[in-house]
Amino acid sequence: MTVDRHARTLLPIPDRPGPSLTTYDAKDPETSYPPITPLLPPEGAPNVLVILLDDVGFGASSVFGGPCRTPSAERLAAGGLRYNRFHTTALCAPTRQALLTGRNHHSVGMGSITETATSAPGNSSLRPNTKAPLAMTLKLNGYSTAQFGKCHEVPVWQSSPIGPFDAWPSGGGGFETFYGFIGGENNQWEPALYEGTTAVEPPATPEEGYHLTEDLADRAIGWMRTQKALAPDRPFFVYFAPGATHAPHHVPAEWADRYKGEFAGGWDAQREATFARQKELGVIPADAELTPRHDEIPAWDDMPDELKPVLEREMEVYAGFLEHTDHHVGRVLDAVEDLGILDDTLIYYIIGDNGASAEGTVNGAFNEMANFNGMAALETPEFMRSKMDEFGSPTSYNHYAVGWAWAMDTPFQWTKQVASHWGGTRNGTIVHWPRGIEEKGGLRSQFTHVIDLAPTILEAAGLPEPTVVNGVQQSPMEGRSMLPTFASPDVAEVHDLQYFEMFGNRGIYHRGWSAVTKHRTPWIMVGGVLPAFDDDVWELYDGTTDYSQARDLAAEHPDKLHELQRLWLIEAVKYNVLPLDDRTADRLNPDIAGRPTLVHGDSQLFFPGMGRLSENSVVSVKNRSFSVTAEVMIPDAGARGVIIAQGGRFGGWSLYVHEGALRFDYNVLGIQHFTTIAGSVIPEGTHQVRMEFAYDGGGLAKGGDVTLYYDGEAVGDGRVGATQPMVFSADETTDIGYESGTPVTDDYTPQTSRFTGRISWVQLDLGLDDHDHFIDPEERMRIAMARPSLR
Repeated sequence: MTVDRHARTLLPIPDRPGPSLTTYDAKDPETSYPPITPLLPPEGAPNVLVILLDDVGFGASSVFGGPCRTPSAERLAAGGLRYNRFHTTALCAPTRQALLTGRNHHSVGMGSITETATSAPGNSSLRPNTKAPLAMTLKLNGYSTAQFGKCHEVPVWQSSPIGPFDAWPSGGGGFETFYGFIGGENNQWEPALYEGTTAVEPPATPEEGYHLTEDLADRAIGWMRTQKALAPDRPFFVYFAPGATHAPHHVPAEWADRYKGEFAGGWDAQREATFARQKELGVIPADAELTPRHDEIPAWDDMPDELKPVLEREMEVYAGFLEHTDHHVGRVLDAVEDLGILDDTLIYYIIGDNGASAEGTVNGAFNEMANFNGMAALETPEFMRSKMDEFGSPTSYNHYAVGWAWAMDTPFQWTKQVASHWGGTRNGTIVHWPRGIEEKGGLRSQFTHVIDLAPTILEAAGLPEPTVVNGVQQSPMEGRSMLPTFASPDVAEVHDLQYFEMFGNRGIYHRGWSAVTKHRTPWIMVGGVLPAFDDDVWELYDGTTDYSQARDLAAEHPDKLHELQRLWLIEAVKYNVLPLDDRTADRLNPDIAGRPTLVHGDSQLFFPGMGRLSENSVVSVKNRSFSVTAEVMIPDAGARGVIIAQGGRFGGWSLYVHEGALRFDYNVLGIQHFTTIAGSVIPEGTHQVRMEFAYDGGGLAKGGDVTLYYDGEAVGDGRVGATQPMVFSADETTDIGYESGTPVTDDYTPQTSRFTGRISWVQLDLGLDDHDHFIDPEERMRIAMARPSLR
């Protein structure tokens, strides 16, 4: 066996040329230098493939007893190990940053998602440079590294096309290759994609059969084949993180149709069926209990009969979505096997980055953004029935009902965001490594956590935790290696203490016991009354005899409860959990949250060709008056196309030219369109066109009056009946001179959206202070030169 002489705790590994005789003539027989050898990990280091699905509850996949068929997961589990006490953080970005660093999510600034970051260290969304990501450590030890899919770890003020890119996967994240999207979710049919840090368009359209999960699998397969063809001696680390099955639940209809009629019994019956199947498979203990439904979750029998067909279809689409995702994961696994490296590849298949998502309201949603804006009431049962056949298609942005999320977390209580209970944090996980795991089809029940992956992978590769990375001393990883559990189901539990917290929902695990308190309900995003933290009611569970947290022992063991409550507080102080912060909508406002913003002031200047600007890269026009002014040149034949557009088919606004005339369309959630049309075409030549929106005021989401101008003269007026108060989209962007993604209006398509005249500049102003409705060119230049910088 080759001795590894590298000092791998200091990364990058310093170059240390050995002493040798220096000759004058290279032809001198005494001239001798050691051969140049590429840096490689220690001999025997495996390839590593980490597969992380999104928003899949413990009781969803068939491999853990659920109704959604996952044959690829079943095949992998038959040759490896299933872990039935593996835990996440209850939310996506925190789980992902914890996985990629081996540290608790508050330790790396990811107490919640990036969009709700605050200035508190545990919630800043900034990973300290004392906690280098696993991919960086592996790369600096000679691994090839690549990520495909979702990255939700970039601070929102760093997510624009100009970076900085320190938190991007291929920037400071340690991945040499990245292909995927930045943010919490994406349209599976028409995603906003990046290759490295460069925005790219999907290679095909939905009409041509494009789907994001398939595209990501294609890219991962192609990369692995190329890597092994060109550098077969170098192991790889591939992180495959599709956006599935996060809402929107997008999948070809034939996959959803496979489940026709299978959910007619409703979510209560589905819980019973899944529970029985879990016991039959042995993935939960024989004495486990099925936890009851809480009053906040409606019974299936209490749902309106006219809505039940809609609810059934929601679940059929979701089930098809998960099976479709597992199918493409299977293609990635097949590629590993076809390359002849399956035995030497450590594979983690983590089925969900948190519990199933209950963010779709009690009725589900045609457009999940309705609930994020506090406007779910727009989606009436009649409206939902009219849209039922579109669920899963490119014209929908759908989510399933709370009851289905609860059913997908069988046998546990609660759902995603509820970090207190296992329904939010326990995810079925498979580990497969033929060279490192002898047992096939085994079950492991030791407590494990997503922060355990990084130390496990390092130990499997024979690599030490680095003490210095890029000149910065590192803090120790907070996870524990799972490697001992690979050998035996009876090995003692190493990870025996773990805190949980998300938006005030919190809990602690210690040596079998758990103390938990649910503070807020995840689907109540706007309004609602929260108790004081000190008034939260804590529960106590003995996990050695109560797998599912079904029997609250707080009254019987008050001393044990107090011991664990104190322990939670100690861990919370240690890992930057405090101060507790249960705000949600308020934290979307950076001024309230205290995080930086890319753009300041009441004015923003754009130039043609700028695009893929996230909402955090543009001054917010929500709940206020604003104007858009543009200097355009109209050719002899007239012009058409987008001047500026924000958002897309499922919410946003666009100022554009159609049939020669200026138009403004305000699209509320894809449900209501308010269009104002100029009464005349824009004349040939150079002109200023302008739109003014005068907000009614008096609260959030109100309407307002629209006036259109050519060179300061009014040419049209209209009315917007309502507006979106919180967010237009999680994935659509702002574009100048064209529109990427889906179109705000049906008057153009992305292919016909490009402006056919010429745009000199576009200016977005908050308020309506310019009473002559015309921007003096010299004033525009003064504003441009005075644009404030990031602070």
